[in-house]
Amino acid sequence: MTKSALQIARAAYQPKLPKALASGAVKAVAGTATESVADQEAIKALFPNTYGMPLITFEAGEAVALPAMNVGVILSGGQAPGGHNVISGLFDGIKKLNPENKLYGFILGPGGLVDHNYMELTADIIDEYRNTGGFDIIGSGRTKLEKEDQFEKGFEIIKKLGIKALVIIGGDDSNTNACVLAEYYAAKKYGVQVIGCPKTIDGDLKNDMIETSFGFDTACKTYAEVIGNIQRDCNSARKYWHFIKLMGRSASHIALECALQVQPNVCIISEEVEAKDMSLDDVVTYIAKVVAERAAQGHNFGTVLIPEGLVEFIPAMKRLIAELNDFLAANAEEFAQIKKSHQRDYIIRKLSPENSAIYASLPEGVARQLTLDRDPHGNVQVSLIETEKLLSEMVATKLAAWKEEGKYVGKFAAQHHFFGYEGRCAAPSNFDADYCYSLGYTASMLIANGKTGYMSSVRNTTAPAAEWIAGGVPITMMMNMERRHGEMKPVIQKALVKLDGAPFKAFAAQRDRWAIETDYVYPGPIQYFGPTEVCDQATKTLQLEQQK
Repeated sequence: MTKSALQIARAAYQPKLPKALASGAVKAVAGTATESVADQEAIKALFPNTYGMPLITFEAGEAVALPAMNVGVILSGGQAPGGHNVISGLFDGIKKLNPENKLYGFILGPGGLVDHNYMELTADIIDEYRNTGGFDIIGSGRTKLEKEDQFEKGFEIIKKLGIKALVIIGGDDSNTNACVLAEYYAAKKYGVQVIGCPKTIDGDLKNDMIETSFGFDTACKTYAEVIGNIQRDCNSARKYWHFIKLMGRSASHIALECALQVQPNVCIISEEVEAKDMSLDDVVTYIAKVVAERAAQGHNFGTVLIPEGLVEFIPAMKRLIAELNDFLAANAEEFAQIKKSHQRDYIIRKLSPENSAIYASLPEGVARQLTLDRDPHGNVQVSLIETEKLLSEMVATKLAAWKEEGKYVGKFAAQHHFFGYEGRCAAPSNFDADYCYSLGYTASMLIANGKTGYMSSVRNTTAPAAEWIAGGVPITMMMNMERRHGEMKPVIQKALVKLDGAPFKAFAAQRDRWAIETDYVYPGPIQYFGPTEVCDQATKTLQLEQQK
């Protein structure tokens, strides 16, 4: 296999570990018992065997001889940079415990467990993937582990392979599934431990014990590099407004972090839009005012960052989508008989006055996406809505009206971008390489200490890696009850951008200046070699959140 210069360089990188883990032997120190973030009685009833367990911290200890064991690992959900290092850390950890230990990877996610599709991960295989991006070592998938027959099918292969513990690397839904599986196997007394690892580039899996989800650092630095390149082009040609949509359907952490890194003229934060009950027109007016103010200075160019899930956070749009979902579900046959050229008018006539007016104001392409491109459950696929084009078209319309009224003098031309997949499989930054390796190694220590229903936790991550604190947090601690598909189900609570938090406050304090001035930052590519302050820094979000 031909290797790039980056692959050759990354192969030589040795991830750093917290001092306690690097000691070669650890002891688990139990903290206070934990409870869920909400709905404690309901969570306790659902998870009697894994609820209220203590927080765990690892300290250096004496080496203990353990019998050989086999471990399984699953990559679940969307890719995130550093997943291979989690597996490498897990592999090295279990081999340190006993060289006879084996690691099995289940192919293409949780479905591999159910379908008995697996491979042994040997040292030769692991060494090919250290410090590399992607999940291609065993692939990933989105099968949900929710049903008893899945748990039993999984146990068949677990028993056959002599697996003592299963590590599930995933986001909030995947770790919820890990906790459900841990509870089931504990209740059945199958003797199988289940450990989770916190992954998602969206950055919405975090709390006091999980400071950041892996991949967020690398993804944001990757996006920031490309946005910086666009801003430099923007400031060179000085004739385009670039509307840039970024991943983050459920939270705006990526948009906020990228804004802190590149200092755009506009960055919309979905959580703020919802909190202020802003309409779509309010958002458009805000952007148009910045465009007009810059045009008055002779600057007919700029950048706008938009989180992927913005539309769902606009209260009026949320109400429109809800009514559309209900109406089209109840009138699917009738709607299918309407000619495409008449469907827009048909919808406008059938909706309530408020939603009809909003729907009528949308560009035709977006209106069609809201009514035609629906998921198997009949719901709008919000992630497919080209929000960047929606906003730029509506801004253009508003500016044209202002020009007729003499309120705007300038030229407006837009370019559109969506950065999503570009950041999910990038080679991990040094921070993510170290953090992920530590998460995997910590998972091996949780297994060695007989824990189940825990998520691997590494804290104090703005300090040098040697000072990081490794341990485990009970997954039930993060859970609450939410309505999913008409049923109340336990889920890990998503962490949204806190409007009273330090990262948003830092952004809010500077955005008015960034709007008018061309104060762009061009971060450039991720740096792997050089001074630690250049190569090993955590995200600005994490630094602001953890500042003392």
